Amino acid sequence: MNRMNTVNSRQDQVIEEFDMFSDWMEKYEHIIEIGKELSPMLEDEKVEDNLIKGCQSRVWLSAKRNTAGEVVFGADSDAIITKGLVALMVRVLSNSQASEIAAADLYFLEQIGLHAHLSSTRSNGLASMVKQMKMYGLVYSARS
Repeated sequence: MNRMNTVNSRQDQVIEEFDMFSDWMEKYEHIIEIGKELSPMLEDEKVEDNLIKGCQSRVWLSAKRNTAGEVVFGADSDAIITKGLVALMVRVLSNSQASEIAAADLYFLEQIGLHAHLSSTRSNGLASMVKQMKMYGLVYSARS
């Protein structure tokens, strides 16, 4: 496994990226840009089973394993900030081993100041995304 592309190294890249912005308007704009770069989710994946419970806006999350045994996430949302947040989570956690996802300490969320600057509903939604992604990590770990 390429140690340079672990969950923690991706978190460090995100922290470095967000350090370039001086204020929260710029950070929000960056989150929206990250959302625009998210690969489109197939319409047949936007089903009730893939909706994340606990998000005010609609957020879909799918997970499958690639040939290397890594978990690959697909995601989308009907709200631009939320789409950016889920895209950020996909960027950090996707293409990782299931056990690494399940055990991940997502310190970047605190370090880039997301918890302090999100509304409580967005913060709860983000927590639901994290919980769902870690759950996929646990399920895939148990299957291997």
